[in-house]
Amino acid sequence: MSAVNAELPQVAQRDPAAWQLARLPADLELSSAEMFCRQVAAAHYENFTVATRLVPSDLRQDLANVYTFARWSDDLADESEGDATVALSEWACGLDACFAGTPTHPVFVALSETVRRHSLSLNPFADLIDAFIQDQTVTRYESRDQLLEYCRRSADPVGRIVLGLAHCKGDEEIRLSDSICTGLQLVNFWQDVRRDYLGGRIYIPAEDMRRHGVTEDMLNASSASQEFISLLTDEVEWAEQWFGNGQSLVKTAPSVLRPAIQLFLEGGRGVAQAIRRAGFDTLTKRPVLKKRAKMNLAFRAAVHMVAIRVRHVFQGT
Repeated sequence: MSAVNAELPQVAQRDPAAWQLARLPADLELSSAEMFCRQVAAAHYENFTVATRLVPSDLRQDLANVYTFARWSDDLADESEGDATVALSEWACGLDACFAGTPTHPVFVALSETVRRHSLSLNPFADLIDAFIQDQTVTRYESRDQLLEYCRRSADPVGRIVLGLAHCKGDEEIRLSDSICTGLQLVNFWQDVRRDYLGGRIYIPAEDMRRHGVTEDMLNASSASQEFISLLTDEVEWAEQWFGNGQSLVKTAPSVLRPAIQLFLEGGRGVAQAIRRAGFDTLTKRPVLKKRAKMNLAFRAAVHMVAIRVRHVFQGT
């Protein structure tokens, strides 16, 4: 896979908030709430749009509802006017009302239908909000174990929710999904070391930095030192181990999810390769996948989807 080096911004930049991507309905009608979620999902995330095309049409609205909830939560953490912790705590109360069957916000109106239809658990949704609240006060991590505990609440819940949409709740599938989601979160951290640093956060474990002789000042350098390159080499290999640990989910997950899982798994590995091809210097440039590489990933996932459907036809399922 190829990568293009995109110039890093001088200050951390974010995409428009969810409430800026579409007009929030003035009512709590399900149809308008679901339309809002579709508009937010379509307007923001290219990979999400591609992935939704790889799942049955009857799951696409649910994915949009889940995505919009997560996106709104993330935006409250970084774009709130005033105390983000207060805003997120109020959002958590809204989540409780959603699961109690009395949603008071359009996003929760849409999400409540998804929760009802698939009998989803509150825990992964609450974990996501908790992780965003943690981001308000915790900006450094001493050990890998501490970072993994953060990933358990910031990344792993997404995979668990998606598995729930296919009514998959097996312990082994959840374990494999957690591995993939953790790997995706880690490789994103290593891709965005400079961007996160400019935003006031460092996700590289402090004990890893000390072991390689990397100081915080080195993260603001105009180019990566040999110490940093050695550090990031180890971190990328660590992320790739998580991908390997979760690889078999592509074969054991419900067939309706396998193409999308394959897409994100290969996409994460593609970002790791992009970092490697950039010489592990994510301070000077931000390595990303080229559009052609993304198209190739989507094409392979689509071929995988067709193969699954053909096999079902011949098996009479």
